[in-house]
Amino acid sequence: MSAVYGKCFDPTGARYGVPTYPWRLAPDGYATRRQLRAKGLRPGGQPIAAQVMRVNRRAGGVRVAYLYREDLAKPVRPMTSRKWGALALAMLARRTCPSCRIDVGYCIPTSYGICGLCIALEEQRAA
Repeated sequence: MSAVYGKCFDPTGARYGVPTYPWRLAPDGYATRRQLRAKGLRPGGQPIAAQVMRVNRRAGGVRVAYLYREDLAKPVRPMTSRKWGALALAMLARRTCPSCRIDVGYCIPTSYGICGLCIALEEQRAA
């Protein structure tokens, strides 16, 4: 058993407080939030049942993904018309340039804060 595998394997939870398994070696019946969502489920308020751990050899850190029990998961709540409307308005705000007030059809990068046309205009003015 390698040292990395030994660091990530703690099925009793004595070292980390919850059962810990190496990356991709979790037992059946457990799933991450994304895996639950893909199945149309959500954790539903249950506590973290286990975790999978991965050691990054280059950076020296660890990555952890929490696991939830699939049998205790609840179905995802359906979207209401109000939620769909709020989501549409939020996406419209992300696509609208604050400088020219035009819906540019893509989410404006937060690094610039303005659309590509406004960036090009500012570069021309600066030159």
